[in-house]
Amino acid sequence: MKKHVGKLVLALSMVFATALTGCSNGDSNASSTPAPASTDSGNNEVLSFAFLPNTQNNTFQTAMTETYKKLAQEKGYKFTMLDPDYDLNKQMNQMADAANQGFDAVFVIPVDSAGIRQGLEQLKSKNIPVFNVDTAVIEEDQELVESVIATDAFMAGKLMGEQMVKDFPDGGKIAILDFPSNESCVQRVEGFLAGLGENKSKFEIVAQQDGKAALDASLPIAEDIIQANPGINAFFAINDPSALGVAAAIDATGKKDIKVYSIDASPDGKAALVDGSFTAVAAQVPIQIAEASFQAAEDFLAGKQVEKQILLPSINITVDMAKETAGKWQ
Repeated sequence: MKKHVGKLVLALSMVFATALTGCSNGDSNASSTPAPASTDSGNNEVLSFAFLPNTQNNTFQTAMTETYKKLAQEKGYKFTMLDPDYDLNKQMNQMADAANQGFDAVFVIPVDSAGIRQGLEQLKSKNIPVFNVDTAVIEEDQELVESVIATDAFMAGKLMGEQMVKDFPDGGKIAILDFPSNESCVQRVEGFLAGLGENKSKFEIVAQQDGKAALDASLPIAEDIIQANPGINAFFAINDPSALGVAAAIDATGKKDIKVYSIDASPDGKAALVDGSFTAVAAQVPIQIAEASFQAAEDFLAGKQVEKQILLPSINITVDMAKETAGKWQ
């Protein structure tokens, strides 16, 4: 595999170790932006927003945090971020804290799409509007949120399925690394299978396993799949960290002809596309999600009607696009 992925594995391992060390410090789990200015709504009240992501150990979520912080500073709002680091119990406690602190609105990425109803109910009981961003809660819990704002996950997966058909018109042996506890990732897989279309019967899915959306978890799984299926042609992974694990496994096994399809177009994913470690990648749009949800919260608090679901379109990132936006999310 290319030098990029080998170096990236080492770098991410160091980052992960640092992140674990930082978790012992409570101050690392929250950030705030105090602001004394008035809002644009015509009154003198300073609005306070909170972002409750599923982690900050991922550049996708940190890009959202930075966008929310920037927008809050520009408007003179207060902003707080609470990081559960993929711990559902911790997120539930943070949701309870947010309810008690009386924020004007909160933005939530669930650690578990089906596991945060109690937290949503606590926020609802305090009349705090919830804007569910990036990863949707399960359908029956969407009554507790004002709006779901996300990249169109089904569309992103469909783009990768369609690209695989173009690359393998006669079909082939493929594997899928999914993440079933995350509703957005479930939709990506459904979109991918739909993208195979009438050619789906030409593809043999030799394995579909939970890569946990992580490089370190996906790498050994991909190695085992490659060793068990010497004729495998391609992998579809639900995000860039998982796909980078696949790419590292391909490097370790020397199977250079195996293609990798991913969703994110993170800075690392774009670099992998440029150096040839990835075959194709569909974009997620964290900055646009933060901007759209921030506007939705402002509109709701100003008494305007807000759409129940706002899905932002994905695109298939070309190598030229990856080079032009290197080091950045979109």
